[in-house]
Amino acid sequence: MQDDLLNRLGDHLRETRLVPEPGLALLAVSGGPDSVALLDLMSCIASDFGLDLATAHVDHGILPESADVAEQVMGLAVRYGVRGYMSSLGLGADASETRARDERYRVLREVQQRLGARYLVTAHHADDQIETVMYRFLRGTAPGGLAGITAAGPDGLVRPLLPFRKVELGRWLAARGLGAQGGFPIHRDASNLDRKHDRAWVRHELLPVVRSRFGDALDGSLADVTRFAARDREAWSVVLRALPELGVRVSHEMIEVARDPLQLYDHSLSEALLRAAAREVGCVLGPKRAARLRTFVQRATSGRRQELGQDWVAEIAFGRLRIFRLANMPGSAGEVAVPWETAEQGSVQWGGWEIAWRREAAGRPDRGSLTTWVTDGPAELRAWRAGDRVFPLGGTGRRRLTRLLMEGRIPRSERSSLPLLVRGDDILWVPGVCRAGVAIPDVGEEAIRVDASANGDS
Repeated sequence: MQDDLLNRLGDHLRETRLVPEPGLALLAVSGGPDSVALLDLMSCIASDFGLDLATAHVDHGILPESADVAEQVMGLAVRYGVRGYMSSLGLGADASETRARDERYRVLREVQQRLGARYLVTAHHADDQIETVMYRFLRGTAPGGLAGITAAGPDGLVRPLLPFRKVELGRWLAARGLGAQGGFPIHRDASNLDRKHDRAWVRHELLPVVRSRFGDALDGSLADVTRFAARDREAWSVVLRALPELGVRVSHEMIEVARDPLQLYDHSLSEALLRAAAREVGCVLGPKRAARLRTFVQRATSGRRQELGQDWVAEIAFGRLRIFRLANMPGSAGEVAVPWETAEQGSVQWGGWEIAWRREAAGRPDRGSLTTWVTDGPAELRAWRAGDRVFPLGGTGRRRLTRLLMEGRIPRSERSSLPLLVRGDDILWVPGVCRAGVAIPDVGEEAIRVDASANGDS
């Protein structure tokens, strides 16, 4: 029985390619039986998939014993010989399930990013899936919501235990001697029994009543609903990319589609495509939000935004709809001096950009290039400010930088992340947007060559 579960998990990971590449897997460990089973199972097969493991625990500060649980989880990390990370939130006893979940994922993503972990792994299992589908049905979900919890999400989110029942995980723990009797503390969260929480009520009140009527067939029926809804959801993802006029572009937790086709489609088709587009980056839109977003797409002018909940935002930018999470958008890095007066060559980081320099014979600068040459003298990097004006190279007068950014089709949400190379009150260069007719060396004259590259560009 013990080896059977482990073999099934290994087969599941290979068949689904949930962890297709080796790397660091950050396991979310609450200290409860499910996450302890996850840690133990993954420790048994990690080497088969080239995975290094680390654990992350979030102390919500809701329960009085939460600090003790955090200490126990850190002890688990030591026992398994993996790195352990703990974060405290102090949400208080009145925090809702939704807030606790949102804050937990925010912190887990921060730890994942800080460590450079390829995967973030959670312990959701088949019983969680059943409860989720029932809960969403009661709340009035769109059809895609009945697909339940996905096995894989954006940016390496992985849920490898979805095929397995909670009772199976419990048997695994018992067979491995994990529990109080084996000197191995496992936390049982009392809030999971508190019927004031909707999920706990579904788990302990509603599902037992429905099972008493429909028997064991209920779980299979709900699994069928989930499977059919998942296929429907996958079909809409295919449709999204099968319409070339939409021009779908996906990057890190952001998706862009052309606006005009969405304005011409039937309302129901537009809303279905908007839900599918949002799902691509992990944003869940219910029917009402999708309808409001469709209206926004039809009426909003360029530069306008609409909040979609949980830090997600929709923005109209130059004929395209962009859906992104605000927290993931790069921001201004303040003012940074460029020390080329004391070094022949080097580089500095500014936000999501690297600015490199070296001395060489000057070439001919171009207004929209990522390379330029400047004469000797101090310089610094900063973000744009209201009222900034530039004397463009080859121009006849000063122009507002906001107008140049619009002409360069830089969305409003990205403008504060662009570096400006300035000298005193003069803006010398906005990489890829504008070169000012200031501090221009003669061609062939010894000067400072400056190259800008966004992080991640080759």
